[in-house]
Amino acid sequence: MTIIIDTTSYDIDEKITNLLDAFIYIKESLNKSFTFKYACKSGNCGSCAVRVNGVEKLACTTSFKSSDVILPLRNLPIVKDLIIDNQNIKDKLLLSQAFLSTFNNEASISQHDVDIIDIESSCILCNSCYSSCPVYEVNKEFLGPFALTRVYRYLNDTKELSSKSKLDAIQKNGVWDCTLCGACSIVCPQSIDIKNDIVKLQNLSVQNGYQNPAFSSSFESNFSFDGGFNPNGF
Repeated sequence: MTIIIDTTSYDIDEKITNLLDAFIYIKESLNKSFTFKYACKSGNCGSCAVRVNGVEKLACTTSFKSSDVILPLRNLPIVKDLIIDNQNIKDKLLLSQAFLSTFNNEASISQHDVDIIDIESSCILCNSCYSSCPVYEVNKEFLGPFALTRVYRYLNDTKELSSKSKLDAIQKNGVWDCTLCGACSIVCPQSIDIKNDIVKLQNLSVQNGYQNPAFSSSFESNFSFDGGFNPNGF
């Protein structure tokens, strides 16, 4: 079988069906300089994420077919071949405060508390969601999918005592900038419904006194200060 990596075609041993195994075969037998990344080989670390025919996949859990086109993840700097620079992971998590900041060491944790954050805790930071995100494509300041879903995880963490600071952190270039297209949820290898988490973050923001800035500016432009209504604003 043949796979195409960027613009180069490689003939792969017919016995190989797993995409990561194909990468290893290419490295060992066909092109010593070919560069890619992997670690766990079991879908748990996220390091081998690539695009297969335009769709983000983990190479270690993906079977390939002849003439599949393999490319590195989008929207992130390419180091070499299929390796991308993932400095954005650290940057976005810090900016969004997607971690325990002020926490209660004496909090009593029930199984229900664990279950609430279980799905979001499974994020492996593979960057597939950033590769698929149309907002991040045009605005690299956007906090982005995995950062926002992890904020939601920590807002629901019984040990966290600083929920207000986390909501503050996601108002600019964050929760309101998402178009809710759902592309991130589709490609997430952990089946996290990131879009739904962001909707919940928007609801939590409103409940805590925040407002969608786009809605605010639109509202103000359609109503004058004396209570008059501008019908042409809609």
